[in-house]
Amino acid sequence: MHFDFEAILVIATIVTGLCAGWQRWQQRGRDDDDPPRDPGGVIAFARSLFPVILVVLIIRSFIAEPFRIPSGSMIPTLLQGDFILVNKTAYGIHLPVTHHEVIATGQPGRGDVAVFRYPKDPSTDYIKRIVGLPGDHIRYTSNNKLYINGELMPQDPVGRYQANSAYERHTEGLAGDLHDILIYPPQSPLVYEGTVPEGEYFVLGDNRNRSRDSRRWGTVPAENLVGRAWLIWFHLDFADGSFQWSRIGTFVD
Repeated sequence: MHFDFEAILVIATIVTGLCAGWQRWQQRGRDDDDPPRDPGGVIAFARSLFPVILVVLIIRSFIAEPFRIPSGSMIPTLLQGDFILVNKTAYGIHLPVTHHEVIATGQPGRGDVAVFRYPKDPSTDYIKRIVGLPGDHIRYTSNNKLYINGELMPQDPVGRYQANSAYERHTEGLAGDLHDILIYPPQSPLVYEGTVPEGEYFVLGDNRNRSRDSRRWGTVPAENLVGRAWLIWFHLDFADGSFQWSRIGTFVD
């Protein structure tokens, strides 16, 4: 069963807002000595919650949304158990629930780490790196090389991954910026070749051999984008209980 927290926030804002309005209307013309018309205090309690819920809805829907990294597909950039903030203003201001864009603020850039609604199941959020823009021709080869519009993206090995020496760590260049990726030699990579449709984006996980991404299930429509990953604000891996202070406050590149 999908838990739509955003929809619940909207409903809670409407209900508590109506309670606040109803109580204000009831107070008109009432003397201080008159008994309260909400003897149980339910309406008053709901009214007190209204501004808090409204602020949470505004921040979560239009400014920043928390997101927990559920898998290792973005290692080494993001670890399983990272809690991040997603910048909701990066790709336009959208209404909650309907996701209709009301203010255009920017377009996704090559190399952005983006959260999006999984095209096969929009109730599930995914996080990957955007590597292909609309109209780009993408080729990912059996030796883990990425070509964009026929140009090989620079990739240099930098040694073994410290947390697991079975992985090779490489730096890759996209749009002039460098980021780290992992290669797992024992596993054959997903190969791909195709052109990104207009209005859609091609995404890859940084853990290249352990990521289900656009190579398997296709491109991401622009309307599915939620925002750009911004900051790691907490880390707790529920699988092994590990906690890392060093990751807190780290910006996502």
